[in-house]
Amino acid sequence: MSALRLPLCLLGLLLLLTGHAHAAYKLQERYSWNQLDFAFPSERLKEQAIASGDYIPQNALPVGIEHFGNRLFVTVPRWRDGIPATLTYINMDHSLTGSPELIPFPDWRSNTAGDCANSITTAYRIKVDECGRLWVLDTGTVGIGNTTTNPCPYAVNVFDLTTNTRIRRYELRPEDTNPNTFIANIAVDIGKTCDDAMAYFSDELGYGLITYSWELNKSWRFSAHSYFFPDPLRGDYNIAGLNFQWGEEGIFGMALSPIRSDGYRTLYFSPLASHRQFAVSTRILRDESRTEDSYHDFLALDERGPNAHTTARVMSDDGIELFNLIDQNAIGCWHSSMPYTPQFHGIVDRDDVGLVFPADVKIDENKNVWVLSDRMPVFLLSDLDYNDVNFRIYTAPLGALIDNTVCDLRNNVYGPSNSVSLPKQQPQQPSLPVAPPIYKPYRPAGLPQKPQLSTSWAPAPPSRNYLPAAAPSAGPGQSISSVSVSTGVEVPKAYVFNQHNGLNYETSGPHLFPSHQSISQREGLKSYVNARQSGWWHHHH
Repeated sequence: MSALRLPLCLLGLLLLLTGHAHAAYKLQERYSWNQLDFAFPSERLKEQAIASGDYIPQNALPVGIEHFGNRLFVTVPRWRDGIPATLTYINMDHSLTGSPELIPFPDWRSNTAGDCANSITTAYRIKVDECGRLWVLDTGTVGIGNTTTNPCPYAVNVFDLTTNTRIRRYELRPEDTNPNTFIANIAVDIGKTCDDAMAYFSDELGYGLITYSWELNKSWRFSAHSYFFPDPLRGDYNIAGLNFQWGEEGIFGMALSPIRSDGYRTLYFSPLASHRQFAVSTRILRDESRTEDSYHDFLALDERGPNAHTTARVMSDDGIELFNLIDQNAIGCWHSSMPYTPQFHGIVDRDDVGLVFPADVKIDENKNVWVLSDRMPVFLLSDLDYNDVNFRIYTAPLGALIDNTVCDLRNNVYGPSNSVSLPKQQPQQPSLPVAPPIYKPYRPAGLPQKPQLSTSWAPAPPSRNYLPAAAPSAGPGQSISSVSVSTGVEVPKAYVFNQHNGLNYETSGPHLFPSHQSISQREGLKSYVNARQSGWWHHHH
């Protein structure tokens, strides 16, 4: 009996490890739905709405989330008929987990389609600012693609979350949009006071960037830049076993850096049909006079690598950027004190079932990360199985997510915040060496052992997709090797210039080069620091 017991135990352990091979292990599933449900005033009214076609459960797809206090906001665009409310929330005091009904915010009447002055017709991504205000752009649209109609104009709606009332509605000017305009993302920039607030909107199909000033109650549009356009080589997608082309998708995801020493932030953005990130100072975006005279103030960063389309990104107040990797069913990270190159991009979590199309990523006021996945391409191009879980909301502390990734620099993450400065001229610098392909085991304490994907060219492990597997994705942009930060080479102060993206990254406090990082990565970083500490840098700058 004892001779059989050991193999059975080993078999059980192997099954446990196999079961966790592709499941999210840092992000914790909080809510999930086969199909969305709404909190109607009564069961009778819900049945009437279903009978009349005002509520068609299979037509509802969640696309945006935001967390504030005891509420988790969820947006549901009116892409198809039968969407009773577009701006909703979950009362987290009443629904800790499970599949809660979505409650219209601020009420049912304010979600009436086509009631332009009083309601929101369709909302996508939303943002809560540090002043307790919820920013919502009503696109005023019903339908998607060829079915789109515009019963209402684009309008900025801002709600006071202490009173749950709308405190401003501003319609975008006709000059702010064009016939192709489709805006689904928002970033909110708070300056020294709550009145010093700006909102930025990315026009994905009209290829522009719109600024709105709270103080001036005025908007203006930047449209004369090629960085807003899609990359013609990056329009092909393989997600959830589906191959499709979104070749026209331009500027989409946006993230704002912490305030820099000059008093401004950096806005990072990417077109959807692109593997590249771009940057511009909010000093430019806040200045209406620069809309047609700012081409060279926008900067191109390196590509993330293959299979690196992204729709959502967010940056913490200490400079850690998280972004979805929709081709990889994953959430990526980058510490903005480091060069924007694939070797400094990590994957904080991946799940080939639960994270199929992680549509939105947010960091709340307590540094908790929230991720919504919704299988959007399957919803749009195929058919969802409503006997299966289709929509999930995950959460985890930011520190736990980046632990043991290349984004965890310890003193940079939890110590003094970094700042990003944009030089007027880009000096010449030696390029940073690229690490050779590596594969290292990643073993978080207290969790089943599982390998972390790396920058190697090794094939991806077998997929656990609920649909036929997509083509395997591998390459420098897929992920990053695991990193231990227990010890490292300490530098008193690091000023790292990255010639690839034209940004000066200034970080105060010790800079750690993880001892378990690859030798090429460590030596590449050391070469930067040695250049600064020697006379070479001062001689050439």
